Amino acid sequence: MALLLCLCVLLLLDSCVSHTLFTCEPVQVQWCLDMPYNTTFFPNMLEHYDQDIAAVRMKEFMPLVSVRCSPDAHLFLCQAFVPECRTHSHSQTHTHVLRPCRERCERVRSDCRAVMHTFDISWPSELQCERLESCGGSAVDVTTAGRSGAGSSPRDLGFWCPLQLKLRPGQSGSFLGAPDCAPPCENMFLTAAEQHLARLFIGVCSVVCLCATLFTFLTFLMDAQRFRYPERPIVFISVCYCAVSLLYLLGFMLGPSVACGAPGRPGGVWTVVLGARSRGCSLLFTLLYFCSTAGMLWWVILTITWFLAAGPKWSCEAIQKQALWFHAAGWGVPAVLTLLLLALGKVEGDGISGVCFTGLYDLTALRWFLVAPLALAVLLGLALLLAGIVALNRVRQVIQHDQLNQQKLKRFMIRIGVFSGLYLLPLLLLLGCYLYEMTQRRVWESSWVNRHCQEFSIPCARTSSGGVQHPGLSLFLLKYLMTLAVGIPAVFWVSSRKTCSRWASFCRRAHKKDAVSESRRVLQESCEFFLKHNSRPQQSRSSLRLKVLSKSMGTSTGTPASCAPPPAASLDHTAASSDTDRHSRADASSRISSRSTSKGDKPKAPPTSPTANEMSG
Repeated sequence: MALLLCLCVLLLLDSCVSHTLFTCEPVQVQWCLDMPYNTTFFPNMLEHYDQDIAAVRMKEFMPLVSVRCSPDAHLFLCQAFVPECRTHSHSQTHTHVLRPCRERCERVRSDCRAVMHTFDISWPSELQCERLESCGGSAVDVTTAGRSGAGSSPRDLGFWCPLQLKLRPGQSGSFLGAPDCAPPCENMFLTAAEQHLARLFIGVCSVVCLCATLFTFLTFLMDAQRFRYPERPIVFISVCYCAVSLLYLLGFMLGPSVACGAPGRPGGVWTVVLGARSRGCSLLFTLLYFCSTAGMLWWVILTITWFLAAGPKWSCEAIQKQALWFHAAGWGVPAVLTLLLLALGKVEGDGISGVCFTGLYDLTALRWFLVAPLALAVLLGLALLLAGIVALNRVRQVIQHDQLNQQKLKRFMIRIGVFSGLYLLPLLLLLGCYLYEMTQRRVWESSWVNRHCQEFSIPCARTSSGGVQHPGLSLFLLKYLMTLAVGIPAVFWVSSRKTCSRWASFCRRAHKKDAVSESRRVLQESCEFFLKHNSRPQQSRSSLRLKVLSKSMGTSTGTPASCAPPPAASLDHTAASSDTDRHSRADASSRISSRSTSKGDKPKAPPTSPTANEMSG
């Protein structure tokens, strides 16, 4: 009995293993039961994942079969929606799918054009005749295509969007050329641990960049006249990258909640946001792309102002007069590019950093909106910088007999060289990362499809023999580091003895202001307390409240304000204060009589003072 049970379990396991994702299944669609084949394969070329969905979509085209507009209409529709699946007799796991061919598709579409117009039937966009093979060889070996490295299919079927990555109705977006599809929020090339490490790395880098750029901007605010043209663009560079670091820090704190969206259907996975359908993602993208592009353009403007000062020998006032044009270019061009990207819907969420940017999955946006502006800015800025340094070197040779000015000019040239080198190095490395990603992206995506095709039940992609199959963690870390490190070199430009003395004097001034304001407050409260407690008018309830208020301000060690006497005791307190006034008048008269006695005058009889019994009464 135990042996029989084990045998049944083994047979069950064997049947489960043998039934892979690429096996044929019986035809169940009623309109295709009379076809010369009885097995089919799903998903079909229209991205239907079961026969029920295919039957619903096929019903729209059944008028073509009913009116018999073409002799090939019935066979063509069945081959398109319920394709024929063939299994070799010598191997039950070797499967071929017979799809519709190009010539039959063209005949049906041509013959049934009038009928389709009458019944308002639109030809499926996924069923383009140009994408189909000739009728001589339309059989596809899906088993071989579904095994990574086991061989290559006669043709590449392209990327079929998995059901798990489908977008909700009404949402637009494409992924790897598939419409209404979005990439998974979990990074395609990193593990969960690597993605967590990258997110922490971005958070630390954003804090460092924020501190550096904020220090530069605050130094400018303390002494704005110190940073005149041609150095003024450094301040705007710091402002731009201060905003960039703030946005990355915000993305680190928010996580993927803004950059990713909920599954579009049951059983789906979280996908990244594509297009301008999310307000939060669009806002993050607008600020991030605008500020990063503006910082890059202000670097070019900085090299222009340096060249104008070194080459044509423009004065600071002459360069200052062109500030309006500098601002128009520095802020206007990034604004135009940002609006253009928003209009084109080239907004993509980043599941690693939590922000939204462009060019993360779209190679066209990467090529024209990231690589091209960055390369142009680097080349133009480097050319102007070299021309300015050459002009300064000529000036240094002219004043070689003036040792003092020559040393100042030499130090200035060294500062320009160090700052430019520290600024250009991150830009060049970032440009290299973009170029490497642009050339290898297709290989990485094909490798990702091959690794997950069985999980998503889609045809696998044709493997590529060359190139790295997926990027490493170091590429992502380097790209994010160089994106944020561009704003740090401004600290080295403002770091000097004058900056240290300005900060020291600012701190001393702030501390002195705090001490003076505190002493003034204590003195004022003491004076108010003295005036209130030595005033001659009769005490009233309002004066009693003032006493209580002065005690609550800390100028008295008596009963705190919360312990004020009840209203019933106010009359006793008023009587006691009147007795105190009579005592004060008696003491004053006794002092006057003592003065007159000391001068030799005959003392006068003192006025009658109330006795103790009278006071107590």
